[in-house]
Amino acid sequence: MEIKEKIENLIKSNDICLFMKGTPDSPQCGFSMAVSNVLKHLNVNFNGVNVLEDENLRQGIKDFSDWPTIPQLYVKGEFIGGCDIVKEMFEKGELKALLEDKKLI
Repeated sequence: MEIKEKIENLIKSNDICLFMKGTPDSPQCGFSMAVSNVLKHLNVNFNGVNVLEDENLRQGIKDFSDWPTIPQLYVKGEFIGGCDIVKEMFEKGELKALLEDKKLI
């Protein structure tokens, strides 16, 4: 229950929370880098949570969202998706619209 509470607190306390491998300044996988770069391109503040620092967190976020891969993006507490979904939303302008709607841009 402890890891679930930690994840819930991270999601609640950050308007945009990206669970990723590595950090926004030093991503450790291409997928995490791609999502981080999309968010940087949109010029939004986000919290990058490095799941490589804690194996319980790495598995815990997968269980929490019922999503098998990292990265995972949350906006205002809502699970958005992984790399492919975020990239597709960005390309269609949907991600920017969502962030504008949530008053984050």
